[in-house]
Amino acid sequence: MKYPLVTLFLLSFTPLAQAVDKQQHLSAGETTVKRTHASAYSAHSANLKSIKGILTFNGGNKFFEEPWAQSVGSVSSQDGLGPLFNNNACQDCHVRDGRGHASEVNGKEPGTDFSTMLLRASKSKITQAQQTAMSLGLQANVGDSCIGGQLQHQSNFAISKEATQAVTYRYKTVSFADGERVELREPIWHVAGVNCEIDDDTVLSARVAPPMIGLGLLSLIDEQEIFAQQDINDSNKDGISGKANKVWSVATQQVTLGRFGWKAGQPTLRQQTAGAFLGDMGLTTDFFQIENCLEHQQDCKKSPNGNGDIADPSYQYEVSTKVLDKVTFYSHHLAVPARRNAYKRNVLNGQKLFNEMGCQQCHRASYTTIENAEFPELSEQKIYPYTDMLLHDMGESLSDFDKYSNSVKGDIPVEFLALANEWRTPPLWGIGLAQTVDPNATFLHDGRARTILEAVLWHDGEAKQSQQQVLQLTKKQRLELLAFLEDL
Repeated sequence: MKYPLVTLFLLSFTPLAQAVDKQQHLSAGETTVKRTHASAYSAHSANLKSIKGILTFNGGNKFFEEPWAQSVGSVSSQDGLGPLFNNNACQDCHVRDGRGHASEVNGKEPGTDFSTMLLRASKSKITQAQQTAMSLGLQANVGDSCIGGQLQHQSNFAISKEATQAVTYRYKTVSFADGERVELREPIWHVAGVNCEIDDDTVLSARVAPPMIGLGLLSLIDEQEIFAQQDINDSNKDGISGKANKVWSVATQQVTLGRFGWKAGQPTLRQQTAGAFLGDMGLTTDFFQIENCLEHQQDCKKSPNGNGDIADPSYQYEVSTKVLDKVTFYSHHLAVPARRNAYKRNVLNGQKLFNEMGCQQCHRASYTTIENAEFPELSEQKIYPYTDMLLHDMGESLSDFDKYSNSVKGDIPVEFLALANEWRTPPLWGIGLAQTVDPNATFLHDGRARTILEAVLWHDGEAKQSQQQVLQLTKKQRLELLAFLEDL
């Protein structure tokens, strides 16, 4: 059949005329699960079939969900909480294995719900030797003298709390070219030490709990592929730089690629898990065996611990290696849900807009994971996480802040190589189900964005050009862009 020339011309410029990847609905390859309800993030990898693997996953889930008891509790394998902590169960921050939320205000009352988020703290006036150690990936940072490296807002009975914290918001509107307006809220943080003053040079960093899905697959992206995407000095002049964080590996005692956390400050899921046990729950492990009490926190230092358990009282930390192994395995195998409407015309149109506006420069669509004998189900999978795993300058408005809630200079190092205005590109897979999993879930590192559209409109710094293009979209195009993002 011969087609009229005009028809051929039109076909060449329609989205459906482009080659469509017919595997992209399987966001995580053969590990993808088909779930669309509130437990969409809580299934194990679809191809995890071995009884041993499933039992280990379920065992990790138990320790992830159930609360830990203070010091010496009735369940010896699950005690030792605190003395200072943010929450008493992993699941209480990662609600149904999903993302956390920012605190809401109630009328004129400031928000005080910090159940799913926390504040990190690092000093900016440090010695040259400390600066050098951070720049080489040998040291994360130097913590505040009053609250340390992380504000732990809860404490065991009779233990002094570290600080008080609350949040209020100031509001502004942004307008699209067609006149439609969107209200954005900017957090104003109210933080004060209880028995001491937070240092004047301390940089605070607000972080909500990120979703747990697909982490094992991210751990198997070839690190050379991630390093190759860097353009630290923007040599191609496209406005996008991208920098890999380099961090200290406790296991190998070497500097390595940082993959996990909002600033890519952790190299592996095992170290990330052990770090969360200590920082968020005050639980020591074979990775981190010393309670994080500061020198002036004498009640914290003298508090009894939960070392060992009935079966093995000999180990000198609170979370046994067997339990850490199970939770780490669980974290590797939480599956990504499949896309629902990947090939609908409006979704494909939205995907085309996403690419045309340059969003894919940081939110890279796909990779193939490397082979790994320890995690065979996660090996050699074509995945669609939409991240480059690199740090990017997101502008002053999203930068970390001082104790008076003023944004600090973007070039201050706060976590290994990561600067105050830099954030690792978060994976977008599963984002469309975030508020199905938890209706209270919010977006961006500090949860200020109540919707995906608000999160897009907060993009600044290297993403400013793309954000400006979004503001020029018509109503139909905006809906198509959101249809694509909500399908991920």
